[in-house]
Amino acid sequence: MAVKTNAVRILERAGIAFELREYSYDQRTFSAEDAARQVGMAPERVFKTLLLHGDRTGYLFALIPAGTELDLRSLALASGDKRVELTPQREVQRLTGYLRGAVTVLAARHAYPAFIDETVELWPQVGISGGAHGLEIVLAPADLLRITGAQPADIARAHAMLTARDS
Repeated sequence: MAVKTNAVRILERAGIAFELREYSYDQRTFSAEDAARQVGMAPERVFKTLLLHGDRTGYLFALIPAGTELDLRSLALASGDKRVELTPQREVQRLTGYLRGAVTVLAARHAYPAFIDETVELWPQVGISGGAHGLEIVLAPADLLRITGAQPADIARAHAMLTARDS
């Protein structure tokens, strides 16, 4: 594979075993669930990376499984903030160096604190963005935690389902 992103270089320099998997990226229909399907992994094993801002800690990353949503209150508690909010999309590239759909905690422009949903430790391998559209890095959770310093926490919730009375 000819793709060599900064995220890949960091893993190589650290001697961490990983696999790269490519998928077709379409900005109009992209989702972490779609990426998981295309790379042949269950959605709960592919972690999407979000950038947030805490009222006390400043910027921080949250990694949650595809098919889930971030529990802002739980992340605030885990990070020592009273409140956290998603960073506006128009600011993410400037702050991380990555475009939407390619944000990764590896080799971001700044080393923000990272929190990852605790379910990461259930799997032998997990996927995260490789730092480019259509590129997934698959690695052992222990290696991901070690290289990123991410703190496992209960921060993801299942997507709320609409009931008949809600529609």
